[in-house]
Amino acid sequence: MSILEMKVPSPGESITEVEIATWLVKDGDYVEKDQAIAEVDSDKATLELPAEASGIITLKAEEGDAVAVGQVVCLIDTGAAKPSGSAPAAEAPKAEEKKEEVKAAPAAPASAPAATYATGSASPAAKKILDEKSIDAASVQGTGKDGRVTKEDALNATPSMGTPTGGPRGTERKKMSMLRRKVAERLVEAKNTTAMLTTFNEVNLTEVNKLRTEFKDAFKAKHNASLGFMSFFTKAVTRALQLFPDVNSMIDGQEQIKFDFADISIAVSGPKGLMVPVVRNAELLSFRGVEAEIKRLATRARDGQITVDEMTGGTFTITNGGVFGSMLSTPIINPPQSGILGMHNIIERPVAVNGQVVIAPMMYIALSYDHRIIDGRESVGFLVAVKEALENPMELLMNNDPKKALEL
Repeated sequence: MSILEMKVPSPGESITEVEIATWLVKDGDYVEKDQAIAEVDSDKATLELPAEASGIITLKAEEGDAVAVGQVVCLIDTGAAKPSGSAPAAEAPKAEEKKEEVKAAPAAPASAPAATYATGSASPAAKKILDEKSIDAASVQGTGKDGRVTKEDALNATPSMGTPTGGPRGTERKKMSMLRRKVAERLVEAKNTTAMLTTFNEVNLTEVNKLRTEFKDAFKAKHNASLGFMSFFTKAVTRALQLFPDVNSMIDGQEQIKFDFADISIAVSGPKGLMVPVVRNAELLSFRGVEAEIKRLATRARDGQITVDEMTGGTFTITNGGVFGSMLSTPIINPPQSGILGMHNIIERPVAVNGQVVIAPMMYIALSYDHRIIDGRESVGFLVAVKEALENPMELLMNNDPKKALEL
């Protein structure tokens, strides 16, 4: 018998512990080499654990267990023969499904004797009164024999706010994933350790909409990617960061670190919670480059394939609550960064343009920033620069040549 000990690999620097989120195989299953046998949560991402060899597996950790990097989580008997006629390994049912499988079928209810005043908790008269008041007899303290509820008890009973009326009142308790716990920890850290302030502005997206309408079909046909709002906002942000470099900086102890590059973290909602993959050197990317990279990272995040390295090292964050219908919000800084831009939904509203009231697609934008190193002038100036670029994208983002900028 040859036994292979499978240990937890390191998902990345500074990560010393992971959590077994889901076993994809059962104890005693035959697994193939490189088959995904488990999903493990780190504080930054969910990763698949592949089998290092073929053989019969013995699990050494339970779902929900926190295990150290390098700890043995399963054994594989590499000398075991593959069962003849075995079907390809399938994913193990989720934890909730397992619970349903082992749950015994409820026993058939025994025929109960007819309820009478002698056997019930309330007299028929009391029961009628309580039913009219929508009060459960079990919630009334009876004064009759053996604690039974009398007619007088029913007459004196009054429903209180919050009195159960027969509707479902179940609760569910489940452990938060390691990723969700880390997100919660970082959000609290940001609120408690930064002098966070938010400034707002609004953007008229008429010109952006015109460009998207005119070129989106040709852009899609040539680049196999949609010409969305994120590329316009990312290009506007990188331009503004060059104009106001304090926004593209962070605090390290008693020092301020400024960056001459823009690694833009894009907040996306994944199946395991909020993730922020990073678009590297976004200031050097074209519209096509930004759209392609955001699509690639968002797909990997939603498929649970994103790596720690792909979510580490951003210098500024963009989050788009508008896709969920948010009109206005104050986004929380993604530490150790010092700024985050919040996008919101686009609403057609009446606005004054050149002395005339017109209907225009308007969006509120918000910049949350660390006031310890970013002053009001820089924060407001940054947001105005973003607004100016989005309201005049032809000149400020495309150098008056949209076909060249879009590589058409």
